[in-house]
Amino acid sequence: MPTPEETQRKVDELKRAGYRIDIAPCPGLVRVTWRGRLVAQSDRALVLRETRHNPVIYVPRAAADMSLLQRTTHVTHCPFKGDASYFTLVNGAARAENAVWSYESPIADVAAIRQHLAFYTAALGADFGIAVEAPGTA
Repeated sequence: MPTPEETQRKVDELKRAGYRIDIAPCPGLVRVTWRGRLVAQSDRALVLRETRHNPVIYVPRAAADMSLLQRTTHVTHCPFKGDASYFTLVNGAARAENAVWSYESPIADVAAIRQHLAFYTAALGADFGIAVEAPGTA
């Protein structure tokens, strides 16, 4: 595991090479559905665009049906965003393990995504059957 200093050096190097993260309001109404259930809906979502990654929609937690989410112990670290906590979607016997994540204490550069949730879709590398409808984000 790299030291914090090594991580910071790598981040600085990537930024100098043009690595970017941009966050903007997501136009229109965003709807997240899974197995026929509305998981979240908001006209205050954000779209995060990061170099070498597909855009990710972040929906305010307050706009999500948190009764469908169970926190897990899974955590990942991104040197540009911080530590991500994960949630499993649950609807009866159906489960989508670690399909939702949140940066609860993000790095200052991406503080706007605090208290927001992101959802894995096939476009992001995992097909849980989650649909994120976000007009104008292509």
